[in-house]
Amino acid sequence: MAKSTAPFEITCPCCNAVLKVDPGTKAVIGHTAPAHPKMFSDLEAAARAMKEQDSRKESIFRQSVEAEKNRSDVLEKKFQEAMRKAKDAPDTPRIRDFDLD
Repeated sequence: MAKSTAPFEITCPCCNAVLKVDPGTKAVIGHTAPAHPKMFSDLEAAARAMKEQDSRKESIFRQSVEAEKNRSDVLEKKFQEAMRKAKDAPDTPRIRDFDLD
Protein backbone atom coordinates (compact mmCIF):
# COMPACT_ATOMS: atom_id res chain seq x y z
CA MET A 1 0.00 0.00 0.00
CA ALA A 2 1.18 3.47 -0.83
CA LYS A 3 1.36 6.02 1.93
CA SER A 4 -0.64 9.19 1.54
CA THR A 5 1.60 12.22 1.10
CA ALA A 6 -1.12 14.81 1.53
CA PRO A 7 -0.92 16.68 4.84
CA PHE A 8 -3.73 16.17 7.29
CA GLU A 9 -5.25 18.46 9.91
CA ILE A 10 -5.58 17.77 13.64
CA THR A 11 -7.56 19.88 16.11
CA CYS A 12 -5.91 20.37 19.51
CA PRO A 13 -8.29 19.24 22.31
CA CYS A 14 -6.91 21.82 24.75
CA CYS A 15 -6.92 25.06 22.78
CA ASN A 16 -8.85 24.15 19.61
CA ALA A 17 -5.94 25.18 17.37
CA VAL A 18 -5.71 23.43 14.00
CA LEU A 19 -2.36 21.76 13.22
CA LYS A 20 -1.42 20.67 9.70
CA VAL A 21 0.90 17.62 9.83
CA ASP A 22 3.02 16.16 7.03
CA PRO A 23 2.74 12.34 7.24
CA GLY A 24 6.10 11.72 5.57
CA THR A 25 8.23 13.77 7.96
CA LYS A 26 5.75 13.66 10.85
CA ALA A 27 6.30 17.36 11.40
CA VAL A 28 3.87 20.20 11.96
CA ILE A 29 3.92 22.30 8.80
CA GLY A 30 1.07 24.65 9.59
CA HIS A 31 -0.75 26.11 12.58
CA THR A 32 -4.00 28.03 12.77
CA ALA A 33 -4.73 29.66 16.12
CA PRO A 34 -8.29 29.44 17.46
CA ALA A 35 -10.52 32.48 17.35
CA HIS A 36 -10.75 34.10 20.78
CA PRO A 37 -13.95 35.85 21.81
CA LYS A 38 -13.80 39.53 22.66
CA MET A 39 -12.99 40.18 26.28
CA PHE A 40 -15.43 43.09 26.61
CA SER A 41 -18.62 43.76 24.71
CA ASP A 42 -18.15 47.53 24.62
CA LEU A 43 -15.92 50.32 25.82
CA GLU A 44 -18.03 51.05 28.91
CA ALA A 45 -17.63 47.48 30.18
CA ALA A 46 -13.87 47.76 29.72
CA ALA A 47 -13.83 51.06 31.66
CA ARG A 48 -15.82 49.49 34.52
CA ALA A 49 -13.40 46.57 34.65
CA MET A 50 -10.44 48.97 34.81
CA LYS A 51 -12.05 50.91 37.69
CA GLU A 52 -12.70 47.67 39.58
CA GLN A 53 -9.12 46.59 39.00
CA ASP A 54 -7.84 49.94 40.30
CA SER A 55 -9.94 49.67 43.46
CA ARG A 56 -8.71 46.11 43.98
CA LYS A 57 -5.09 47.24 43.61
CA GLU A 58 -5.67 50.08 46.09
CA SER A 59 -7.18 47.69 48.62
CA ILE A 60 -4.26 45.28 48.32
CA PHE A 61 -1.83 48.17 48.72
CA ARG A 62 -3.59 49.36 51.90
CA GLN A 63 -3.44 45.84 53.33
CA SER A 64 0.28 45.60 52.61
CA VAL A 65 0.92 48.99 54.24
CA GLU A 66 -0.94 47.88 57.38
CA ALA A 67 0.98 44.61 57.45
CA GLU A 68 4.27 46.50 57.15
CA LYS A 69 3.31 48.81 60.03
CA ASN A 70 2.68 45.81 62.30
CA ARG A 71 5.64 43.81 61.01
CA SER A 72 8.12 44.91 63.69
CA ASP A 73 5.67 44.05 66.48
CA VAL A 74 5.00 40.61 64.99
CA LEU A 75 8.72 39.91 64.58
CA GLU A 76 9.41 41.01 68.17
CA LYS A 77 6.69 38.68 69.50
CA LYS A 78 8.07 35.79 67.44
CA PHE A 79 11.56 36.49 68.75
CA GLN A 80 10.35 36.58 72.37
CA GLU A 81 8.50 33.27 71.88
CA ALA A 82 11.60 31.66 70.37
CA MET A 83 13.73 32.91 73.28
CA ARG A 84 11.23 31.50 75.79
CA LYS A 85 11.28 28.11 74.04
CA ALA A 86 15.08 28.13 73.97
CA LYS A 87 15.26 28.80 77.70
CA ASP A 88 12.73 26.06 78.49
CA ALA A 89 14.42 23.45 76.30
CA PRO A 90 16.93 21.17 78.03
CA ASP A 91 20.60 21.61 77.14
CA THR A 92 21.40 18.06 76.05
CA PRO A 93 24.13 17.58 73.51
CA ARG A 94 23.12 16.01 70.26
CA ILE A 95 24.54 12.59 69.54
CA ARG A 96 25.68 12.21 65.97
CA ASP A 97 26.00 8.86 64.18
CA PHE A 98 29.77 8.97 63.98
CA ASP A 99 30.03 9.71 67.73
CA LEU A 100 28.64 6.24 68.42
CA ASP A 101 31.51 4.44 66.63
